[in-house]
Amino acid sequence: IIARIEGKKVLPYFSRYQIEVEKALAGKNLEIAWLKDPIDVAFLHIQGSGRLRLPDGSTIPVGYQISNGRPYRSIGRYLLEKGFLGKASMSMQSIRKYLSEHPEIINKVLNYNPSYVFFRRLEGGPFGNINVPLTPGRSIALDARLFPKGALCYITTKKPVVNREGEITGWKKFSRFVLNQDTGGAIRGAGRADIFWGNDQYAQLAAGHMQHE
Repeated sequence: IIARIEGKKVLPYFSRYQIEVEKALAGKNLEIAWLKDPIDVAFLHIQGSGRLRLPDGSTIPVGYQISNGRPYRSIGRYLLEKGFLGKASMSMQSIRKYLSEHPEIINKVLNYNPSYVFFRRLEGGPFGNINVPLTPGRSIALDARLFPKGALCYITTKKPVVNREGEITGWKKFSRFVLNQDTGGAIRGAGRADIFWGNDQYAQLAAGHMQHE
């Protein structure tokens, strides 16, 4: 149970709206870094880990520490329900593009999801839920409430084929053994599994477009 204590009351922890808009945590010196785009923050929350590139070219690796305990609500599903995006075109890239082109709805869309993730600085990594470095293409995230951490798994699915211009030209079948050792705020339910692809251009395309059985 994640909560906050106010006097003698146990209350739900602050929502994303309270943290981002009402500045509930302002002045507490909790920030690791400031990101220039709130969309980047939202996707970092969904991914669970990342690298923050600073103006001097250096990077700060960050990983999931804990969430505010609020339920996760998909902003992609919200955009679908409101008719902003179609199911066939749904991807991380299409969500980013649409929000970038419609800044007037960014806050409403992002705050539809009350969940908020807190990060910690990493040395090396990124690390998963058993505190060992993740392996691109071999580490997956499952709901830790349902599946044992570190479990050996076998998957059969499809991965994208990418050309030299960084465009997806097709999908090919692949199967392999993987380990359940990753985590993320969106990983809920028996039907959800995410593959960690790394941090290169292919990883971004694969992570953003995979919606396969």
